[in-house]
Amino acid sequence: MKNQLFIYNTLTRKKELFESIIPDRVGLYVCGPTVYGDPHLGHARPAITFDILFRYLTHCGYKVRYVRNITDVGHLVNDADSGEDKIAKKARLDDLEPMEVVQYYLNRYHKAMEALNVLPPSIEPHASGHIIEQIQLVKDILEQGFAYESEGSVYFDVEKYDKQYHYGVLSGRNIEDMLNTTRELDGQEEKRKSIDFALWKKASPEHIMRWPSPWSDGFPGWHLECTAMSKKYLGEVFDIHGGGMDLIFPHHECEIAQSMASTGHEGVRYWMHNNMITVNGQKMGKSLGNFINLAQFFEGTHELLTQSYAPMTIRFFILQAHYRSTVDFSNEALQASEKGLARLLEAFEAIDKLQPSLLGEGLKEGLVADLLAKSLDAMNDDLNTPIVISYLFEAARTINSALAGQMQVSAEDIQQLKDFFQLFLFDLLGITNELKSGNASYESFAKAVDMLLQLRMQAKQNKDWATSDKIRNELTALGFEIKDTKEGFEWKLNQ
Repeated sequence: MKNQLFIYNTLTRKKELFESIIPDRVGLYVCGPTVYGDPHLGHARPAITFDILFRYLTHCGYKVRYVRNITDVGHLVNDADSGEDKIAKKARLDDLEPMEVVQYYLNRYHKAMEALNVLPPSIEPHASGHIIEQIQLVKDILEQGFAYESEGSVYFDVEKYDKQYHYGVLSGRNIEDMLNTTRELDGQEEKRKSIDFALWKKASPEHIMRWPSPWSDGFPGWHLECTAMSKKYLGEVFDIHGGGMDLIFPHHECEIAQSMASTGHEGVRYWMHNNMITVNGQKMGKSLGNFINLAQFFEGTHELLTQSYAPMTIRFFILQAHYRSTVDFSNEALQASEKGLARLLEAFEAIDKLQPSLLGEGLKEGLVADLLAKSLDAMNDDLNTPIVISYLFEAARTINSALAGQMQVSAEDIQQLKDFFQLFLFDLLGITNELKSGNASYESFAKAVDMLLQLRMQAKQNKDWATSDKIRNELTALGFEIKDTKEGFEWKLNQ
């Protein structure tokens, strides 16, 4: 029996019990990046959010087909269907082929996602590789009477569509308000109404990226690709569509309209949107000068950063807030996340140091099982990762108390604690244990430190206090924290 997973559906504005269209299978589509620049913290949040969803649905026993697109054509500098293609503009400025730009930044995006331990999607389709499907979708919408050709371009007739359906169903916007508040834009005279959006754009003579079509040599509108590719890989109706809340309007609103206009029914059952990352209350963005690339976080090279931050610190920082809440960046918040994650990883490492009670006594009956059940409840409640993390800290306190001899643990308790951390911290939250685990370079490093501290113990036994103090002082100066114990010593490297 599947877990009772409730997710917040942006379309209905309430939490709903998730039920897949096909039992045991889930179709998931998430809007990926437009690859013309380095991935930034804003890219990390949806990637991590829907990585958690992907992991949890898989844990629940579903076979998930996860499609995350790559926008490599059609996303114009001005989202109102004007200006240069973002990738073509970057290619012109850097004297490159557009696909050189795409490949370079796609490689960097993949590298950043791998560092953040974001699992790759099942399919990663490119907009430029699905021009045929997009042209067919335009034909279907024209055939249904919800689009018109104008000077070689094709536009979606929003006003006509709204008379039969409802344009604004996702965003809650009213078409009359949009008509009254939207001004006509220069160079858009070919549109009948300013709110109409491009399905196909005729390419200007200087436009690099173009394809032949029944209407002109041109390129698809930005909104078209996701409707065409989700239909191709997930069918006319699929389970979940995700993305950042900045895509609700116009991008996802237009996707709904395109699906309804071409098929007569909605294409998505559950719409999920993550909230924004802000800096001092402002949305992080290039135009505001508060834009930080992921590489800059990892290397500590941005002027707003006081230090570098490991990829797992970034991931943990994002997961400490619910995905529908805003996350406000600050060095203080990241440093707190760094310390908090270190405490959890150290507690996990300490499990192996616990000694089971000789009398068979253990923790309060059902304690770990209760943490497990409450953590599953939190995941089922719209992926409430902050609550899961709070239970991990509760388990960490239990481990530390047992380590200090303040409570007894049984062999079963020890295994349950290890399983609890493995499932929630590593498998579902996707944290990698940067303290150790299978990392050959770390293991060699740790053995070298252990060897130095063994030499220090021998020096102490020989009453060679000068050597003993020198080893300790040198390691402390390098950032190591050393603690003498009854069994010998413990150490950790402070960040």
